[in-house]
Amino acid sequence: MRVAVLGSGIIGISTAWWLSQAGHEVVVIDRESGPAQETSRANGGQISVSYSEPWANPQAPMKLARWLFKDDSPILFRPQFDPRQWWWALMFLRECMPGRLAPNIRAMVRLSEYSRNTLQQMRAELGIQYDHLERGILNFYRDEAEFEQSQEMADVMRDFGVDRRIIGTDEIVQLEPALQPARGSIVGGDYTPEDETGDVYLFSAALTERARQAGVEFLFSTQVTQLISEGGRVQGVEVINPDGLYGLVKADAYVVAMGAYTPHLLAPLGVPCNVYPAKGYSATFDIVDEAAAPMVSLTDSAHKVVYTRLGNQLRMAGTAEISGYSRALNTIRCENMTRLARELFPSALDFGNVRYWSGLRPTTPSNVPLIGRTRIQNLYLNTGHGTLGWTMGVGSGRALADLISGRQPEPDFPFLG
Repeated sequence: MRVAVLGSGIIGISTAWWLSQAGHEVVVIDRESGPAQETSRANGGQISVSYSEPWANPQAPMKLARWLFKDDSPILFRPQFDPRQWWWALMFLRECMPGRLAPNIRAMVRLSEYSRNTLQQMRAELGIQYDHLERGILNFYRDEAEFEQSQEMADVMRDFGVDRRIIGTDEIVQLEPALQPARGSIVGGDYTPEDETGDVYLFSAALTERARQAGVEFLFSTQVTQLISEGGRVQGVEVINPDGLYGLVKADAYVVAMGAYTPHLLAPLGVPCNVYPAKGYSATFDIVDEAAAPMVSLTDSAHKVVYTRLGNQLRMAGTAEISGYSRALNTIRCENMTRLARELFPSALDFGNVRYWSGLRPTTPSNVPLIGRTRIQNLYLNTGHGTLGWTMGVGSGRALADLISGRQPEPDFPFLG
């Protein structure tokens, strides 16, 4: 079967790879000049099964109300004249109901575990190098009340089989000596040794080359304009070629993995897709003092940012703006990230050469991604992974390839269709 995959981030590339491994003829289409140029370009680098938690929870509305008008808040909501934003926000509030939390966590954890196992298998078989480290993820807290709440969530995660250990300040500094200067502000933490880190861009670029060698066709610098549907099936995808001319790509099945832009393509077909962009930021620093820079990946719970060692660089990422499709950098948020990094690691990093970036994370109200077949027989989705695109990416691609091939996917997950 010939399958067209629209999008070449970690989700699209993984889907294409596993489809090709299942024996399908695959073509990947993307508007950028190469793979992983948008949301997969410079994220936080964490494979964080232990933090597969939805943003929507019973405590979220009060927190968001406090953060509503603060430019440096971890989550920033800026109302737009966009009915889709308000519908997304309304459904988000519904997902904050207590009865929704456990099912959402269960789905996210199961897919994340499956994806991490799949990534480990691919790493061993393909030998891809992507600055990966297997040192776990350490989440530290600066507020006693928040630390106590985290212990409740750690209990929930352990019920789902995730070894998220509560640890004290002494053990935190033992695990990561680079936090010693900040010891006085840390009240406790939790640590998951099984979690990993790595550069999603390097992995995606390497997997693209392996896929190309396996026969996958890539159409880069090619703009997807619309899906042509007739008789309850997609008949082709209209594109604008690199030379500016219109063309039609035909296949037997179509996978839309275009992140936050997926709803735009589906709307004319009447296919529901409640995904909205949550703009995230990252700052990449060169390391100038190896001993003063962290080796364990860190999450600062108070500020909702992560720090990950990627080779000789430190990637800091986090925050979220629910404010539309602009990728423009907010200077206040960028400066705040640099200030936080300087406070934690004052001598470790080159603060004069910071590389800022923003990406539009495709986010569902529940944080559970949309994977599976739509009401249109040969049209499939793989989108809505939010902050966990790297964590869930390769597993999502493998599971969808199984569905398209008529096989039952391994993870216990609410697949579409």
